[in-house]
Amino acid sequence: MFFKKKLALTIATLAVSFTAASVSAETLRYAHVGSEGDSQTRYASEASAAIEEATNGEITIDLFPASQLGGVAEMVDGVSLGSISLAHHEFASLAQIVPDIAVFNAPFIYRDKEHALKATDPQSPVVSEMNERLIEEGDMRIIGRMYRGARHITANFPVHSPADLEGKPFRAVPLDIWISMVNGFGADPTPVEVSELPTSLMTGLVVGQENPLTMLMSNSLYEVQSHVSMTGHMHSILAVFINEDTWQSLDEGHQETITRILEEKAQESLQWAQEREARLVDELTEKGMTFITEENGLDLDAFRDQVLAQINEDYPNFEPYIEQISKIE
Repeated sequence: MFFKKKLALTIATLAVSFTAASVSAETLRYAHVGSEGDSQTRYASEASAAIEEATNGEITIDLFPASQLGGVAEMVDGVSLGSISLAHHEFASLAQIVPDIAVFNAPFIYRDKEHALKATDPQSPVVSEMNERLIEEGDMRIIGRMYRGARHITANFPVHSPADLEGKPFRAVPLDIWISMVNGFGADPTPVEVSELPTSLMTGLVVGQENPLTMLMSNSLYEVQSHVSMTGHMHSILAVFINEDTWQSLDEGHQETITRILEEKAQESLQWAQEREARLVDELTEKGMTFITEENGLDLDAFRDQVLAQINEDYPNFEPYIEQISKIE
């Protein structure tokens, strides 16, 4: 009799434990626009695997790359509504909720890539302030970021100065600050989703675009672009943002694990970019692309002066944030 009671108690205990484990397990839907071979796809994949391992499978992540869940606006709306758990994209994609957050995509505001990564740390003063507003107005928060690389101008003709782009249709990420920046380039900004970019370049809807070098390789843009102007006008930092209700549903230990892993991957992403860019110049040259630098005629000062003048005109409210960012060491 005692044995039967003990066995029944053991089975009941196991059942309760199994039920509790099932309840605590959570699957997160993670969306982004990166294609196969892009560093942002590597980031999402490695971070997700590390989170699953560190939480012993209590948190699993379903990845939806390559705009599977929609373009930028749809992705941000999805996270805000909770139909998408988390996502990553340029900070400016969140400007539809908090307009000032686009400051992190302002061109020519970071001293270098290390400064860009420090300035966009979720614990930094400016990001912390923006996060409070994101939570209140968009039911989401930034919990991490990745360094994707310096963005450079490409075209199917040589571009040495803004004069070379005057009046020409040039791809802009469908975000307001990109429209302003491309106007500063002297070009005619034409919003194009990343999934449509290769076709738009092939058909001549746009004659140029700007992106990190990894994008040229992963999307085979060297097939439809002949020249790269090494402007490095923007350090591309992608914000990782999560639905606030989803975040609060996770216990504190899991939150700490996720933020720790995302910080580790942020630092690794900086190393990836440094290692890859040097190799990509050689690889893209072999693919037939011509690189234009200050040593062979790029007027970087003209781009800097003209773009910053346009940004200052369109976004005078950025000034105090840019000043704060400049002081981050």
